This record gives sequence, structure tokens and C-alpha cells, in this order.
Amino acid sequence: MMMENDLQKVIAQILRDIRVDLTDEFDRNFERQSFFSQKWARRKSPLRPGGSILIDTGGLRRSVQSETTDSSIIFYSSHPAASIHNEGGEIKVTRKMKAYFWHKYYDTTASFGRKKNGERRHDKRTVQLSTEAEFWKLLALMKVGSSIKIPKRQFLGTAPEVEKTVTEIIEENLSEYFNHLDIKQK
Repeated sequence: MMMENDLQKVIAQILRDIRVDLTDEFDRNFERQSFFSQKWARRKSPLRPGGSILIDTGGLRRSVQSETTDSSIIFYSSHPAASIHNEGGEIKVTRKMKAYFWHKYYDTTASFGRKKNGERRHDKRTVQLSTEAEFWKLLALMKVGSSIKIPKRQFLGTAPEVEKTVTEIIEENLSEYFNHLDIKQK
């Protein structure tokens, strides 16, 4: 009974160590802008040029959570966009989306720098905004029911790096347990 109790403690420690290490690794995926060594597809939109992929407000990154049971760990995200980004896929354009795209288009065009005579300025900001406005206009002109392809940008899941980390933690904890085991002979 004593050994069974010790073994449960070792398993609990292994799960804690895995949870800590993988939480850090999954968070680093956002810094690396890749799923370990698999780089994420670059942005095609002119929004936030040069900005980090999948980090706008940081909500998706902060949404990654984990749950531990007696024998497992589950990593998940409750963010509404987590699944489509992690797995990729297509989303259908709706009327509501088109209205939002038009709103963003008009919002962006209202921010253009203007000269006193009303002409658009040709400064860097206005040029960037006009590119952004064209992007929103292209989206707004899409037909209801057409698809927007979202590339897979996995940040959670299994990978060789995950398996390697898990294996190392298990071996380290078991080795430590057996090295400190007091075996008595009769």
C-alpha cells in the first residue's frame, strides 16, 4: 500500500511537470509564430503589416488553459476563434459579416489624411490606410455564402517536441523516484 501511494505521488508530480513545461511551450508558439518548428502561414491582409501572427489583443494567447485529472492533462482554449486558427478551415461570408466589412471600410476611409482642398494626402499613414480600405472593400464585395480560407496556424496539440518533452519528464521523475527508493532485503 505504501508503494502504491508513492507511485500516485510520482504520477501527480509527472503530470504537474508536464503541465508546467507544455504550458510554457504552447505559449512560446505565439512568440515563435510557429507550432514548434512548423512556421505559420504569413498574413495576406494589409492589416498590421509586420505585426505578430495570431496576436492582436492577446486574447487567443491568454485563452490557452489546461485541466489535470488523476491520470491525464487536457490543454484547450475557449476562445471563439481558437478552433479555426488551430485547425484551419473555411468560414462562410454572412450578411452580418458584409455589414461589418463595409463599416470597417468607411471607418478606414474616414481616417485618411486630407489636404485643405479635400484631396487625399500621400503620406505613409494615408497610403497604408488606403491599402487597408481596399482590403475591407474586397471583403465587403464578396457574395453572401462565399468562403474565406483560414490557414492552419496550430498552437496546441501533439508534435514530436511534445512527445520528447513528456518522455524526458517521465524518465527524469521515475529515475529520481527509483534512486531515492529505500529497498530492504531480508
